[in-house]
Amino acid sequence: MRTLISRAALSSLLLFIGLPTQAAEWSLVPAESRVVFKYSYEGTPYEGQFQNIDATFDIDSERPGSCNFAVTIPIADISVDSPEVLDYLLDIELFDVDQFPTATFAAENCTLESMNSFVADGTLTIRDVTKPMQFPFEFEVEMADGQPRFHLTSSVTIQRLEFGVGQGYWANTAAIPNDVEIEIDVYAAPQ
Repeated sequence: MRTLISRAALSSLLLFIGLPTQAAEWSLVPAESRVVFKYSYEGTPYEGQFQNIDATFDIDSERPGSCNFAVTIPIADISVDSPEVLDYLLDIELFDVDQFPTATFAAENCTLESMNSFVADGTLTIRDVTKPMQFPFEFEVEMADGQPRFHLTSSVTIQRLEFGVGQGYWANTAAIPNDVEIEIDVYAAPQ
């Protein structure tokens, strides 16, 4: 029954905008997309942004459960307000960008939760540590300048220490909590 609902929901979205009902590959529109990470240091909240993300999404209206996400994040392109904070983030005890220049997320299965809410079952890799991750997201198809595009939003929390982001002094969760919130607000256009 869930599969039937999944097919009906996604097929109707794609048919509504006149796209063919076969698989469609979408690419991230970087200028209109934001992926923000939020953390705190000694109780003060901070945030930064991942930039120059390369992401493709394959979505098949006939089989929405077989969606395919491939996301690569160049860690060196992190944007923060302070050059000193950036140096710390890229250093060996946090992201160690020289040895691990990218983080990745990949998923091959999606589950429809409601008309526009999905959960992707995938894996997140940071610092060469790969962990399973459920990625809940909301998905809407819209028109922009006469062309279809989709808008994907999500908020997930990861534990940085599970991926080795925080060694030595930075493993102390009294100064920097283990939880890091990632807010995703991205647009993608068909290729």
